[in-house]
Amino acid sequence: MPDSRTPGTTAVQALDELGRLALHEHSMESLMQRVVDLTGIVMPGRSEASILLMVDGRPSTTAYSGQLALDCDEQQFGQGEGPCLHAATTGELTEVPDMRTEQRWPGYIVRAAERGALSSLSIPLPVSEGIQGALNVYAREVDAFDEESRTAGRQFAPYAGVAVSNMYAYQSAQNLADNLRTALDSRAVIDQAKGILMERHKLTADQAFQVLARVSMQTNTKLRTVADELATTGVLPGLPPGAR
Repeated sequence: MPDSRTPGTTAVQALDELGRLALHEHSMESLMQRVVDLTGIVMPGRSEASILLMVDGRPSTTAYSGQLALDCDEQQFGQGEGPCLHAATTGELTEVPDMRTEQRWPGYIVRAAERGALSSLSIPLPVSEGIQGALNVYAREVDAFDEESRTAGRQFAPYAGVAVSNMYAYQSAQNLADNLRTALDSRAVIDQAKGILMERHKLTADQAFQVLARVSMQTNTKLRTVADELATTGVLPGLPPGAR
């Protein structure tokens, strides 16, 4: 991925930019990518960053600033343990000062050090119910994180979490609106088909609906599709014209 770092950018400036991100101007992917880019700008140790999200207990890296971050995340997924998973599931800030001497998660630590990650910082993200997350920073230096960088991470993570949470809510609202629109469209075409049957065969509304439902089952076709074909062609699918 291209290096988007801006020399001289401070944590305050990065937080200000994150706070001004407009949801309607970003997809989920582009929003989270900007979050990790901004993290890389303000963190030390020639670092790379990633965002881990766990939805229904399944972890995935949703954005990353370099191959090192992606490799370290995926190594933890394969091992089923590691600092970013620990931070996401426990809500605890999790730091590895030196991968070469760390005793926790031995299967992961050795491989992370081999890939060049010599220290890391994983900050839990406050996202939303059912979703756990962590903002992870992998440094190529031992003891890369001091109190200032830890504080910056703690300040940065809530903004990142709110941004991700808001984007999920934004997308959920869009999906809800789309589903409602689809449901209303389906209702309209079903009512139209019922009206055709009621006029053609002198049926009640309930009888007309039962005809549509029976044809749907007999032809293994969605009710809306049956209704749409009748409304469009005047013919019930799978049955001769005029058949009930």
